[in-house]
Amino acid sequence: YNIAKQRGVPGADSNPASGVKQYSVQGRERFLSQEEIERLSKAVAKSACKQLPQIVALLLMLGCRKSELLNAKWEDVDLERRTWRIPLSKSGKARHVPLSSAAIELMQKLPRWKGCPYLVPNPKTLLPLTDIHEPWHTACRRAGLKNVRIHDLRHTFASNLVNAGHSLFVVSRALGHSTTRMSERYAHLSDETLFAAAD
Repeated sequence: YNIAKQRGVPGADSNPASGVKQYSVQGRERFLSQEEIERLSKAVAKSACKQLPQIVALLLMLGCRKSELLNAKWEDVDLERRTWRIPLSKSGKARHVPLSSAAIELMQKLPRWKGCPYLVPNPKTLLPLTDIHEPWHTACRRAGLKNVRIHDLRHTFASNLVNAGHSLFVVSRALGHSTTRMSERYAHLSDETLFAAAD
């Protein structure tokens, strides 16, 4: 209504929703423990989707979104400078993801197909994988994990950074958030971290 009013749309002189108090929605908070990660890793290794183990490992190492990884191209990866450029992130801007030694080692082992620009393509079509939900859910069932989404791997990445003592500023930059406020929901502190702080 506010935009319609600005544009002079007839009937949009007043917003019927003005003054209505917005509900405060609690964001979903789920991240994997080290033991759950190990179970998941064993389960994805048995997946019929041969790309799933690499996809899960990279999501845990990089903290990127699933769509960013599935559409990632080799031309945007610079292993020498240890960086991956995401041309268009959710914010609408390009961002650079730092690559750990483990991520580089895994990327170097990824199979490549002639004429295929993607990191983890569908081996049959050589195009980005469009649907990995079924193999993901199968792996979660095998691992005995309930209510775990692929996006929770991003939560886990952020939580691991916080639990390792990194600031919310570092977490925010690693996730590609424009402000640290957006990263606060990922800042899950383990009991061990809180006990250490209390001591």
